[in-house]
Amino acid sequence: DNVLRRFGHANRITWLRTTITAMLAGFAIDASTAGAAIWWSVIGAACVALALDGLDGFVARRRGECTAFGARFDMETDAALILVLSVLVWQSGKTGSWVLIIGMMRYVFIAVGHVYPILTSTLPPSMRRKLVCVGQVAGLVLCLLPVIPTQTASFVAALALAALTLSFAKDVMTLMRPETKRTPYRANTA
Repeated sequence: DNVLRRFGHANRITWLRTTITAMLAGFAIDASTAGAAIWWSVIGAACVALALDGLDGFVARRRGECTAFGARFDMETDAALILVLSVLVWQSGKTGSWVLIIGMMRYVFIAVGHVYPILTSTLPPSMRRKLVCVGQVAGLVLCLLPVIPTQTASFVAALALAALTLSFAKDVMTLMRPETKRTPYRANTA
Protein backbone atom coordinates (compact mmCIF):
# COMPACT_ATOMS: atom_id res chain seq x y z
CA ASP A 1 0.00 0.00 0.00
CA ASN A 2 2.87 2.38 0.82
CA VAL A 3 4.44 1.69 -2.58
CA LEU A 4 1.15 2.49 -4.36
CA ARG A 5 0.83 5.71 -2.38
CA ARG A 6 4.32 6.76 -3.49
CA PHE A 7 3.52 5.77 -7.08
CA GLY A 8 0.93 8.55 -7.08
CA HIS A 9 -2.34 9.16 -8.85
CA ALA A 10 -0.69 10.70 -11.93
CA ASN A 11 1.50 7.63 -12.48
CA ARG A 12 -1.55 5.39 -12.10
CA ILE A 13 -3.19 7.33 -14.92
CA THR A 14 -0.04 6.86 -17.01
CA TRP A 15 -0.13 3.16 -16.11
CA LEU A 16 -3.68 3.00 -17.48
CA ARG A 17 -2.39 4.59 -20.71
CA THR A 18 0.36 1.96 -20.80
CA THR A 19 -2.29 -0.76 -20.45
CA ILE A 20 -4.34 0.71 -23.31
CA THR A 21 -1.17 0.90 -25.42
CA ALA A 22 -0.41 -2.76 -24.70
CA MET A 23 -3.96 -3.74 -25.70
CA LEU A 24 -3.61 -1.80 -28.95
CA ALA A 25 -0.26 -3.49 -29.59
CA GLY A 26 -1.94 -6.87 -29.15
CA PHE A 27 -4.55 -5.85 -31.70
CA ALA A 28 -1.81 -4.80 -34.16
CA ILE A 29 -0.72 -8.43 -34.49
CA ASP A 30 -3.75 -9.22 -36.66
CA ALA A 31 -5.17 -5.80 -37.53
CA SER A 32 -5.12 -6.32 -41.28
CA THR A 33 -8.23 -8.52 -41.14
CA ALA A 34 -10.32 -6.26 -38.86
CA GLY A 35 -13.62 -4.76 -39.93
CA ALA A 36 -14.76 -1.15 -39.50
CA ALA A 37 -16.46 -1.82 -36.14
CA ILE A 38 -13.20 -3.07 -34.66
CA TRP A 39 -11.31 -0.06 -36.02
CA TRP A 40 -13.81 2.26 -34.31
CA SER A 41 -13.07 0.47 -31.02
CA VAL A 42 -9.34 0.93 -31.60
CA ILE A 43 -9.87 4.62 -32.33
CA GLY A 44 -11.95 4.97 -29.16
CA ALA A 45 -9.22 3.36 -27.06
CA ALA A 46 -6.55 5.57 -28.64
CA CYS A 47 -8.66 8.67 -27.94
CA VAL A 48 -9.02 7.63 -24.30
CA ALA A 49 -5.22 7.21 -24.10
CA LEU A 50 -4.76 10.68 -25.62
CA ALA A 51 -7.21 12.25 -23.15
CA LEU A 52 -5.49 10.51 -20.24
CA ASP A 53 -2.16 11.93 -21.46
CA GLY A 54 -3.44 15.40 -20.72
CA LEU A 55 -4.95 14.32 -17.43
CA ASP A 56 -1.86 12.69 -15.90
CA GLY A 57 0.23 15.87 -16.15
CA PHE A 58 -2.60 17.97 -14.75
CA VAL A 59 -3.04 15.59 -11.81
CA ALA A 60 0.71 15.50 -11.16
CA ARG A 61 0.95 19.29 -11.03
CA ARG A 62 -2.26 19.70 -9.04
CA ARG A 63 -1.31 17.09 -6.42
CA GLY A 64 2.38 18.01 -6.24
CA GLU A 65 3.37 14.60 -7.67
CA CYS A 66 5.77 15.86 -10.37
CA THR A 67 8.84 13.64 -10.39
CA ALA A 68 11.62 12.78 -12.83
CA PHE A 69 10.29 9.22 -12.86
CA GLY A 70 6.76 10.40 -13.68
CA ALA A 71 8.00 12.61 -16.51
CA ARG A 72 10.04 9.76 -17.97
CA PHE A 73 7.22 7.25 -17.53
CA ASP A 74 4.87 9.64 -19.35
CA MET A 75 7.37 10.26 -22.17
CA GLU A 76 8.10 6.58 -22.76
CA THR A 77 4.38 5.75 -22.70
CA ASP A 78 3.83 8.45 -25.33
CA ALA A 79 6.61 6.98 -27.47
CA ALA A 80 5.19 3.46 -27.19
CA LEU A 81 1.68 4.65 -28.08
CA ILE A 82 3.01 6.49 -31.15
CA LEU A 83 4.90 3.37 -32.24
CA VAL A 84 1.80 1.19 -31.86
CA LEU A 85 -0.39 3.70 -33.70
CA SER A 86 2.17 3.86 -36.53
CA VAL A 87 2.01 0.08 -36.87
CA LEU A 88 -1.79 0.22 -36.87
CA VAL A 89 -1.87 2.89 -39.58
CA TRP A 90 0.46 0.75 -41.68
CA GLN A 91 -1.65 -2.35 -40.98
CA SER A 92 -4.77 -0.46 -42.04
CA GLY A 93 -3.32 -0.26 -45.54
CA LYS A 94 -3.78 3.52 -45.74
CA THR A 95 -0.06 4.30 -45.98
CA GLY A 96 3.10 2.52 -46.90
CA SER A 97 5.57 1.16 -44.39
CA TRP A 98 7.23 4.59 -44.29
CA VAL A 99 4.71 5.56 -41.59
CA LEU A 100 6.68 3.32 -39.21
CA ILE A 101 9.42 6.00 -39.20
CA ILE A 102 7.12 8.08 -37.00
CA GLY A 103 7.00 5.37 -34.36
CA MET A 104 10.67 4.45 -34.61
CA MET A 105 12.17 7.94 -34.49
CA ARG A 106 12.41 8.16 -30.69
CA TYR A 107 14.05 4.74 -30.49
CA VAL A 108 16.53 5.55 -33.25
CA PHE A 109 17.35 8.78 -31.39
CA ILE A 110 18.07 6.78 -28.22
CA ALA A 111 20.24 4.30 -30.16
CA VAL A 112 22.22 7.12 -31.78
CA GLY A 113 22.70 8.58 -28.29
CA HIS A 114 24.75 5.50 -27.40
CA VAL A 115 27.14 6.38 -30.22
CA TYR A 116 27.01 10.16 -29.66
CA PRO A 117 26.54 10.66 -25.90
CA ILE A 118 26.02 14.39 -26.38
CA LEU A 119 22.49 13.48 -27.51
CA THR A 120 21.69 12.09 -24.06
CA SER A 121 21.97 15.51 -22.42
CA THR A 122 18.89 17.09 -20.89
CA LEU A 123 16.90 19.47 -23.05
CA PRO A 124 15.03 22.42 -21.57
CA PRO A 125 11.26 21.95 -21.28
CA SER A 126 9.49 22.68 -24.54
CA MET A 127 5.85 23.29 -25.40
CA ARG A 128 6.80 22.50 -29.01
CA ARG A 129 7.73 18.93 -28.05
CA LYS A 130 4.44 18.47 -26.20
CA LEU A 131 2.41 19.83 -29.11
CA VAL A 132 4.27 17.68 -31.63
CA CYS A 133 3.65 14.60 -29.47
CA VAL A 134 -0.08 15.32 -29.21
CA GLY A 135 -0.11 16.06 -32.95
CA GLN A 136 1.47 12.68 -33.69
CA VAL A 137 -1.15 10.79 -31.71
CA ALA A 138 -4.05 12.87 -33.06
CA GLY A 139 -2.78 12.63 -36.63
CA LEU A 140 -2.28 8.87 -36.47
CA VAL A 141 -5.72 8.38 -34.93
CA LEU A 142 -7.22 10.53 -37.70
CA CYS A 143 -5.49 8.28 -40.26
CA LEU A 144 -7.19 5.26 -38.70
CA LEU A 145 -10.73 6.62 -39.09
CA PRO A 146 -12.57 4.34 -41.53
CA VAL A 147 -14.15 7.42 -43.17
CA ILE A 148 -10.74 8.93 -44.03
CA PRO A 149 -9.63 8.01 -47.55
CA THR A 150 -6.16 6.62 -48.25
CA GLN A 151 -4.84 9.80 -49.90
CA THR A 152 -5.94 11.95 -46.97
CA ALA A 153 -4.45 9.51 -44.46
CA SER A 154 -1.14 9.50 -46.34
CA PHE A 155 -1.12 13.31 -46.40
CA VAL A 156 -1.88 13.58 -42.66
CA ALA A 157 0.79 10.99 -41.82
CA ALA A 158 3.32 12.81 -44.03
CA LEU A 159 2.56 16.08 -42.21
CA ALA A 160 2.99 14.33 -38.85
CA LEU A 161 6.31 12.86 -39.98
CA ALA A 162 7.52 16.26 -41.21
CA ALA A 163 6.61 17.94 -37.91
CA LEU A 164 8.32 15.20 -35.91
CA THR A 165 11.44 15.31 -38.08
CA LEU A 166 11.72 19.09 -37.66
CA SER A 167 11.22 18.77 -33.90
CA PHE A 168 13.96 16.16 -33.57
CA ALA A 169 16.27 18.21 -35.83
CA LYS A 170 15.81 21.26 -33.61
CA ASP A 171 16.58 19.21 -30.50
CA VAL A 172 19.68 17.66 -32.09
CA MET A 173 20.93 21.12 -33.08
CA THR A 174 20.30 22.36 -29.54
CA LEU A 175 22.19 19.43 -28.04
CA MET A 176 25.10 19.83 -30.45
CA ARG A 177 25.69 23.46 -29.45
CA PRO A 178 28.81 23.80 -27.31
CA GLU A 179 27.00 25.81 -24.63
CA THR A 180 24.37 23.10 -24.01
CA LYS A 181 24.45 22.02 -20.38
CA ARG A 182 25.63 18.41 -20.16
CA THR A 183 23.50 16.45 -17.75
CA PRO A 184 23.49 12.63 -17.82
CA TYR A 185 19.75 12.28 -18.36
CA ARG A 186 18.01 11.06 -21.49
CA ALA A 187 16.71 13.95 -23.59
CA ASN A 188 12.97 14.66 -23.38
CA THR A 189 12.40 14.41 -27.10
CA ALA A 190 8.98 13.50 -28.41
